[in-house]
Amino acid sequence: MTTRAYVIDEMISAKSIAARVEALAKEIGKEFEGTEQLVVVGLLRGSFVFIADLARELKLPVEVDFLEVSSYGNAMETSREVRILKDLRAAIEGRDVLVVEDIVDTGHTLSHVVNLLASRNPRKLKTIALLDKPSRRETEIRADWTGFEIPDEFVVGYGIDYAQRDRNLPHIGKVRFSE
Repeated sequence: MTTRAYVIDEMISAKSIAARVEALAKEIGKEFEGTEQLVVVGLLRGSFVFIADLARELKLPVEVDFLEVSSYGNAMETSREVRILKDLRAAIEGRDVLVVEDIVDTGHTLSHVVNLLASRNPRKLKTIALLDKPSRRETEIRADWTGFEIPDEFVVGYGIDYAQRDRNLPHIGKVRFSE
């Protein structure tokens, strides 16, 4: 696959992300205070950097699990068809669960995942998204916690990719395509 030439402009610095993740972890800690063990469910692949940093900041007993969900493939636009490519390893019935998403765009993926996991009867089910694009929303879902609200821009970095590139950037960058 050939990708179009592009330039990345920094939108959110690594320092800003680190400070926000620390603050979010404190809020989540209050919400789940006293939990026996919080099951932190990362939505692969885009959330892997965020979930690693968030899990390190949480001052709770944490179990990490992953769902691999696809609605984009290598495209820039969602297909709106949400497919589960990898399911959780452990049962979540009666447990406290935090779903970690990289970006909420149309909301179809998060809505599908929340409905799926709610059907498994967790004790408490909450969601967090690093980024939120409310102007693109096509569903009624909103994450319980959001790192940053951003405009309708195509972004990469901090785990988020364009055609499997630029996940390793320490910041969030806006993609500008060359003419």
